[in-house]
Amino acid sequence: MMLKIATKAQVESLEIQKERVDLLEEIPKLPDFLVALRPHTVWEKTPVKLFCTVEGNPRPIVKWCVVSDTAEYSAVATNQHGTATSKAKIIVKSKSPSFVKTLLTSHIHASKLDVSLLDRFPVSFGVEGNSIRLVCTMVVVPDLPNIPPIAQWYRDDKLLKPSKLVEMSVGGGAASLTLPHLAKDDEGLYTLRIFTKDGTAEHSAYLFVSDAAPSAPGAPGAPMSVKAYDVNSDYVLVAWKPPNTVNEAPITGYFVDRCEAGTDTWVQCNDAPVKICKYPVHGLRVGHSYYFRVRAVNSSGISRPSRKSDKVTALDAAESERLQVIKIEGKYDIVIKDDDLEGYVTIPGEPTDVHASEIFKSYVVLSWKPPSPRGRAPLWYVIEKVSGTGDWQRINTTVKLHSPRYPVFDLQDGQKYQFRVYSVNMYGSSEASAPSEPIQKVDEDGVPSAPGHVVATRNTKSSVFVQWEAPKHLKHLMGYYIDGRVVGAKEWFACNHKPFKHTRFVVHGLIPGETYVFRVQAVNLFGLSEESQESSPIAVEPALATPSAPFGITMLSSDGSSITVAWKSPKHCGGSKVNAYYIDKRDADTLVWKEVNLNAVTERMCTVENLKEGTFYEFRVTAGNMAGVGLPSAASIPMKCEAWTMEEPGPAYDLSFSEVRSHSLVILWRAPIYTGASAVTGYFVDMAKKGSSEFVTLNQEAVSHRYLQVTGLEEGESYVFRVRAVNAHGVGKPSQLSEPVCAKAIPGTKEIVAGVDEETGDVFLSLEACEICETSKFVWSKNYKPIGDCPRVAVTTKGRTSRLTFTNPDKDDLGKYSVIVTDTDGVSGSHTLTEDALNTMLELSYAIRHPIVPLKHGLNYEVLEKGHVRFWLQAVKLSPSVSYRFIVNDKEVTSGEGQKISHDVATGIIQMTVDHFTRANEGTYTVQIHDGKAKTQSSLVLVGDVFKAALKEAEFQRKEHIRKQGPHFSEYLYFTVTEDCTVMLVCKVANVKKESTLHWYKDDEEIVPDTPPNVMSGSCALPLPLFSRKDHGVYKAVLSDDRGKDTSVFDISGKVFDDIINAIAQIAGASASELVLQCTPEGIRLQCYMNYYTEEMKTVWKHKESKIASSEKMRIGGTAEMAWMQICDPSDKEKGHYTMEISDGVKTHTRTFDLSGQVKSDFFSVSSDRGRVVGGLPDVVTIMEEKSLSLTCTVWGEPTPEVTWFKNEQEVASTEHTRVTFDGGKFASLVINKVTPEDSGKYSINVRNKYGGEFVEITVSVYRHGEKIPEPKLGQPKAAASFKGQN
Repeated sequence: MMLKIATKAQVESLEIQKERVDLLEEIPKLPDFLVALRPHTVWEKTPVKLFCTVEGNPRPIVKWCVVSDTAEYSAVATNQHGTATSKAKIIVKSKSPSFVKTLLTSHIHASKLDVSLLDRFPVSFGVEGNSIRLVCTMVVVPDLPNIPPIAQWYRDDKLLKPSKLVEMSVGGGAASLTLPHLAKDDEGLYTLRIFTKDGTAEHSAYLFVSDAAPSAPGAPGAPMSVKAYDVNSDYVLVAWKPPNTVNEAPITGYFVDRCEAGTDTWVQCNDAPVKICKYPVHGLRVGHSYYFRVRAVNSSGISRPSRKSDKVTALDAAESERLQVIKIEGKYDIVIKDDDLEGYVTIPGEPTDVHASEIFKSYVVLSWKPPSPRGRAPLWYVIEKVSGTGDWQRINTTVKLHSPRYPVFDLQDGQKYQFRVYSVNMYGSSEASAPSEPIQKVDEDGVPSAPGHVVATRNTKSSVFVQWEAPKHLKHLMGYYIDGRVVGAKEWFACNHKPFKHTRFVVHGLIPGETYVFRVQAVNLFGLSEESQESSPIAVEPALATPSAPFGITMLSSDGSSITVAWKSPKHCGGSKVNAYYIDKRDADTLVWKEVNLNAVTERMCTVENLKEGTFYEFRVTAGNMAGVGLPSAASIPMKCEAWTMEEPGPAYDLSFSEVRSHSLVILWRAPIYTGASAVTGYFVDMAKKGSSEFVTLNQEAVSHRYLQVTGLEEGESYVFRVRAVNAHGVGKPSQLSEPVCAKAIPGTKEIVAGVDEETGDVFLSLEACEICETSKFVWSKNYKPIGDCPRVAVTTKGRTSRLTFTNPDKDDLGKYSVIVTDTDGVSGSHTLTEDALNTMLELSYAIRHPIVPLKHGLNYEVLEKGHVRFWLQAVKLSPSVSYRFIVNDKEVTSGEGQKISHDVATGIIQMTVDHFTRANEGTYTVQIHDGKAKTQSSLVLVGDVFKAALKEAEFQRKEHIRKQGPHFSEYLYFTVTEDCTVMLVCKVANVKKESTLHWYKDDEEIVPDTPPNVMSGSCALPLPLFSRKDHGVYKAVLSDDRGKDTSVFDISGKVFDDIINAIAQIAGASASELVLQCTPEGIRLQCYMNYYTEEMKTVWKHKESKIASSEKMRIGGTAEMAWMQICDPSDKEKGHYTMEISDGVKTHTRTFDLSGQVKSDFFSVSSDRGRVVGGLPDVVTIMEEKSLSLTCTVWGEPTPEVTWFKNEQEVASTEHTRVTFDGGKFASLVINKVTPEDSGKYSINVRNKYGGEFVEITVSVYRHGEKIPEPKLGQPKAAASFKGQN
């Protein structure tokens, strides 16, 4: 309605103007120069501008003429009534550059330069510790390198000066400000002021500086604006501003640090955190300079330190007050000290005006005036305090106090104190000063009250203007902190990081189209106030205004009496939809515009009727929205009204861009209005870099559609495009050049996402816009043709997200989909829907619309202890409201006697446990699940052999449970082999007690081991030494007590026997020595010593790789400690390489010996001299106990051999019971007095010298009266190496 009213008023005004204009247009007028050209004299290479003003009716056409650089220039104005000319001469003088430079600079001051600002620094965002550079480019006339413009930088209206923290430069067409080490102190409104001949040129923008990463999670930000004032010789007062706390814990206090200038050491000044933003620091050294910094503390940790303060020097402030300046004759200054006027003073006077200059709950600062007279001697002060009627007490006893300031920290709450001060120097002390008024610590005045009503209004597409009411109680207000929050989010964010003094603030850096709320806190030295109430939600949109001017007016066709023109939308819509366009026209030779349409045009194209053929016309367009009508566009180029008769088509128009990315974009256009002599069949697209006239045709063949995807662009480069239409008669006129487009994606750009709605199963395409405004619309297209109202799809928009939902998707919906967000800087995206992707989404859609409960594991069973059988399945996820049924043989079963049914939501398990599983439980088991909309079922068929196996396992587990109620084997019998090759039968027992017993049996005959089994150890073993085939049999261990018994059986035969032999061979083979050659009376013997040898081991002897069979010539045998091969009567054919192989089933252990001819001869030559037993020893001795045994033999050898006796492979030492003798180097004896059964065993004698020896064995058996001759008892086993067998 407002727009209509505004338009009506304009029309009425124009009608009055038309009457006057029509009268003027009827009067013809010759061209006339109102302002003629004037001559110029300039230096060489200096720019010059010629201008003039001309009038006439119709509007004259002006042409310029020139003869040479230093000559006469002419301006000729012509219309149908005549011609006028204006002339001027330009004289160019040439001088040396130094002369020109000197001449110019001697007369030009920097403030007289003509300066125009171009690119200006925007609102900027930095982070503590980083750097930032603010730059403005400019045009300076004249541009003199040695005379740069005068530039000043301001922060919050305070002039900045160059320093380590502020770097400035001006020249080269730019002025810049660099902040190399950002801190929150740097936040504020920055203004660049350039002095020009017409005054000043200024630009301002805000710089935001956010907190760096905290020193600990949740720690506060650093304080800021640290300043030191009230500086004295040993005292200074430090103050600062508190940081903003948005989501962090409240600040509980501050630490103040000092650093002496010239050092890097920071010293903490206060032991406990001070709760207010002010702290008195005393104990400084006179004449020394200091820096100060502050750290904030909360429950999560300590902040990073603030920026250090400016340097301050501890000096006596009263010294300057003691100087007087006297002027003589107005010319000379005489400086006189008060000391000179006081005369000679020794003892100083008393201080005066003792009072409290700072009173807080944590401390009080005492102040007083220095004494007068004070004397020339160094002065210090002594302070005393008193409470009530008590005695005066001195309070500064540790250090001399030189300043008339002193902070007192240890005052009691609720007590009133008086203070007095003495002046002291080397001559003595003054009288006490007058006592101060009673001073009492007071409760802190506290933080300000919360700010009042907060109002947020639209500002720009990325900022909001926030206003609020000041607090009712200011309490020395420092400023305000503003916080923001996205509607629907929990976390607040800081909008500013340094207290802002005014009650209005522009919050920048917001997401276009997003909705926010804001709150404000007031700040003083005690901290932050309570938060204000939140503002009403506001969407980030530009403030409502009239639209900017349309542009790009182009001619589409002409028939001799009308011209069709089109134009481009305004770049800025003004915050509401552009719904009206008004077109003006004029003859190219007139200055007066005429309105074409009184009624608004809504499309960006218009046909202007009733034109004169052959006349040139100019057009301009004005846009309107609900705020009114904006400014008109610039005039178009003159367009001639003449009928188009060419056979080729006219120009395409309305070139636009979509999906602009770093290396690609899509260009779109509209078809020509004028098609020529035949229909348009295609288009060519040309491209050039911005500023270049070299166009490249992008498509070799004309495209029939009105879009083209362009790839291979350079990131950050700008390009212009034009389009040429084609018909059967050729290529038509090119379109108007497009606006330059930069190959760079909008920050935050997102692509179209294809998906399936988890609730409804709908297949959709979705785009979340990175920016949006109130008037924005999502325009969806398929193959770049707007979809509009189509029953196959539905478009919904919520906030910054638009969704295109397919009604019943099929192959007809395949294609490339794109969306453009209007009234943005080009937010758009595309997605190609392929058949494979659609099929995948349709499968997912079906699953959502016909949901099933997904299962990790289908129905299964397991047999538990006690013979219980558990039927179970596991779902991927279950809700607490899940329901289910167990059906067995078509009958539902429930929890009750004999079975228990349950489920666990956390694990997704549903189970039924059957306590007594019998033949009646054979059949089909099914579980039916219903969870929300989802259903499923799983079945298990338990019949036949599968059921029999389950029943057998259940019965076994039931018996096992009963067995384990008494003593039982936790591990049944198995075998191991020790390092000395003793075989051990081992079992492990459980649930035993002291009364439990274990008995061993072989073939049902009990074996009584030497050491009774210790069942309480948990493990029992039966040794089988010198294992051989004699140990074949069925072994049994029986464990029992009054609670029952358990039996374990181990059958040593077949494969078990072979496994034991292989285990022995593995250890024996690894211990085997190298083959040695031994001369015997029969010939030569190859021997191999090892831990144990038995004939059952797989032993092979080879000669020259041929296997040797035992014979009279070559006999193979062995003893318990060696394997040997005897070569009887060796001859030359027995020479060669011999090998012995012991196989353990996995590995073959090999030992070799090379029997050469020389070795054979050597052994024969010394065989008669080797050590040997000549005779006298039997093979077996059987003797009754209590008798004496004498084993005596004759030995021979040259040299005399050494003789050693062994029992069970252990050397025998000579004792009273066993006596060993060797007489005359010939007779060796072993005498055992009164033998016992323990003397049974295998005895051997080893006779050896350097040429060899002989080893002879004798088996001794001792028996009792009436007993059968027993087998010899052998050695006990050692530690075992484990080899498990089967039970």
